[in-house]
Amino acid sequence: MEEMAKRINIGLVGAGRIMPAHLHGYKEMMEKGIDNVRITAICARKPGDAERFRKRGEGPPPREPVGPPGDPLTAPHIYVYDFQTDMEVETHTDYRKMLRRGNIDAVAIYASVFAHHPIALASLEAGKHVLVEKPLAVTVKAGRKMVEAAEKAGLILGVAEVVRYGFRTRETKWVIDQGYIGDVQMVIQGSIGGYWSPDKIVAETPWRHRKVEAGAGMTLDIGVHLFNGLRYLCGEVRDVRSIVKTFEEIRVTRDKAGKVIDQVRCEVDDTFFTLINFESGAVGQVLFSVAGHGEPTGIPGGRIIYGSRGCIKGDTVIQDDGTRAGVTELFDKKASREVKEKFFPRGLTDPFALETYEFLRAIQEGREMETSGRDGLRDMAASYAMIESSLLNRPVRIEEVESGKLANYEKEINEYYHL
Repeated sequence: MEEMAKRINIGLVGAGRIMPAHLHGYKEMMEKGIDNVRITAICARKPGDAERFRKRGEGPPPREPVGPPGDPLTAPHIYVYDFQTDMEVETHTDYRKMLRRGNIDAVAIYASVFAHHPIALASLEAGKHVLVEKPLAVTVKAGRKMVEAAEKAGLILGVAEVVRYGFRTRETKWVIDQGYIGDVQMVIQGSIGGYWSPDKIVAETPWRHRKVEAGAGMTLDIGVHLFNGLRYLCGEVRDVRSIVKTFEEIRVTRDKAGKVIDQVRCEVDDTFFTLINFESGAVGQVLFSVAGHGEPTGIPGGRIIYGSRGCIKGDTVIQDDGTRAGVTELFDKKASREVKEKFFPRGLTDPFALETYEFLRAIQEGREMETSGRDGLRDMAASYAMIESSLLNRPVRIEEVESGKLANYEKEINEYYHL
């Protein structure tokens, strides 16, 4: 296997339901000959959780997957020792101890969102590069502190924003950049209802519905995904005008017989409808709800982008003359070898592998990640701008929230964490 100049040792913090998806990404990297990384430590607050992912036969049994087919939370269980056998993996229940004792150069944070900023700030202070699951932090102010700390220390801070690294997003970016639909004019994306509707505890994790732990609801959890993809494809967002609601005040988990076995009072939003003005002059609408009764409704193809010469509906490009072609088909046939290597280096296709490899390359090359901490902060600002717009009943510019000038909603959370 080819080795880069310096091997990077990584400590993983958080061993929840998203961990298998990330570990499958590491596995693909190593199978593709990317040998400059080793997982040397796993830290999880609850005793036994880290061992659950280290080696077969250790720790508690694998968790039952939750979520609809294709969701990263349903990735099959996997152990580090399934793909890495030449390096001992320490386990910890305290990330501070891991930072002091662990053989690590970088930290990947897969913990709950309310834990992102204390772990990231401590890691940066200890001189470690940091990759953090989306969203960047529990509030914009917390995220801004992380970005400023990384810049001051000269360390890499990146966001594991899987949407940006998905094959459809990256191929669509190429199609737009090649001018197949002309200048972007309009975009619409979103859905109502689905697997967690109308009143289920999302991902069976009650903290997602508590304000000081989750920050916000779908505006943040899904909003950062939507804005990261749209900013990548359509350009920077100038302002948003939103309606944000909470329709289901109680969220529950039911057993197979339909009996309620857990419930939580929902303190955050479950629905948003938003109009977008892009800096380019393009306009858009995004909507999302996990409160829809009856049956779900989605935008055909997931996302529709209209340009001055045609449109992209999901994975299909339709031009004004009626020509139709698949996004993937165009990319496969027309993109150069150099372009394909740029978007999918080393033949990687798993978006979790791509985001981690980009993190490693950023460290090696001394540059920002494509999905840098500042990029993730912009996504958070757009997401929280939706809430501020709904509260104020006016359009909100993203810079108002990103700068901290407008932070009415998050004030309570910031005070809770003494930010």
